[in-house]
Amino acid sequence: MKVTLKDIAQRTGYSINTVSHALSGKTDIAAGTRAEIRKIAAEMGYIRNTAASGLRSGRSRTIALILPDVANPNFIIIFRGIEAFFRQKSYTVFVLNTDEDPAIEREAIHAALAQNADGILLCPAAGDEDNLAYLKSTGVPFCLIGRRQDGTDADYVVCDDALGGYLAASHLFDAGHRHLAFFNGDLRISAAKERLEGIRRAHAERKLPLSEGRLLTLSVKTDSSNRAQMHRFFMAHPEVTGLITFSDLLAYEAIRVLEDMNKSVPNDLSVVGFDNICSDFSFSPALSSVSVSKKTMATAAAELIWSKIEENATQKEQIILPTKLIQRRTVKNNA
Repeated sequence: MKVTLKDIAQRTGYSINTVSHALSGKTDIAAGTRAEIRKIAAEMGYIRNTAASGLRSGRSRTIALILPDVANPNFIIIFRGIEAFFRQKSYTVFVLNTDEDPAIEREAIHAALAQNADGILLCPAAGDEDNLAYLKSTGVPFCLIGRRQDGTDADYVVCDDALGGYLAASHLFDAGHRHLAFFNGDLRISAAKERLEGIRRAHAERKLPLSEGRLLTLSVKTDSSNRAQMHRFFMAHPEVTGLITFSDLLAYEAIRVLEDMNKSVPNDLSVVGFDNICSDFSFSPALSSVSVSKKTMATAAAELIWSKIEENATQKEQIILPTKLIQRRTVKNNA
C-alpha cells in the first residue's frame, strides 16, 4: 500500500503540513525535525510524487546541468558537488551533454525548458552567444559555470583563469625552463583566452618572448584525436622543455604521444595541466596542475541558482574564485 503524508504524520506526531515542508526541504522546519521526518519516511518506504507536487507548486523541483563534455573528470567532479547540494534540497539534477557544439547546446536548452527545469546551470560551448541570448529571453533562472561570455549580462561562477595561466608559466620558469609551449582550446572559450593572457604576462615580466609558433589550438573534447597534431608539434619544436595544457586530459594525451616518441615526462619535457583532476581520481603520472576550485565552484553556483529560485534574487552575481598550482611529479627542476 502506498505511504501517504497522512501516514507519516500519524507515525511522527507532526501535522501533514509540517511533514510536507520537511520532505520538501523547506527551511521553515528545523533541521533536526526535517532529519527525523525524512528518516521515518524512508523507513516507511515513502516515495515522493514530484510530478504531483510540481503541479501544486508550479515547480518541477529539477535543475538542468548542461555540460560540454560529460566524459571529462573535471565536469564529473563539478556535477557531484552540484548534485550533493540539491539532493539536500530534495531537488533532482539532470545532466545534458553538448559535445562542445552550440547546435547541440541549443537542443539541450530546449530539452531543459521542455522538462520545466526550475533553473539551469550551463558551462557554455565556444561560439554560443546566440544561445545565451535566447536563454536569457526565456526568463528561466540560469547561471554560467566554469566559463563566461564577454558582453553577456549573466550570473556566473568561474575561476581566475588568467592567474592560473600566470602561475603555470611562472612555475616552469622558476624551475629553469625558458622555452614554453601552450596547448590551448578555442579562444572563444573564456578560459582559453584568459589562461593565455596569464601566460603572456608571465613571459612579459621575465622579458622572454612567447613565440606564436609554440601556441597550438586543439579540440578540448575527450573523444577527439589530437595526437597527430601533437606529434608534428613535438617534432618541429625540440627546443621546448616546458608544456602547459588547457586541461589535464590534454596533458595526459600529450604524455602518451611523448611516450610513443620514446620520450618521458618530466625528464624530456615538463608538463603542467589545468583542472587538478588528480584531486579525486588516480592517474599516472601524478600531474602538476592548476586547481580551478571545482568543488567550491560547484557549491557557489548551486547556491547562486538556488537563491534565484527560492528567494527570487534579482541582483547579478559574478563570482571569480582563486586558482592555485598543485605541484606533483611532472615538472623537472632545471634551475
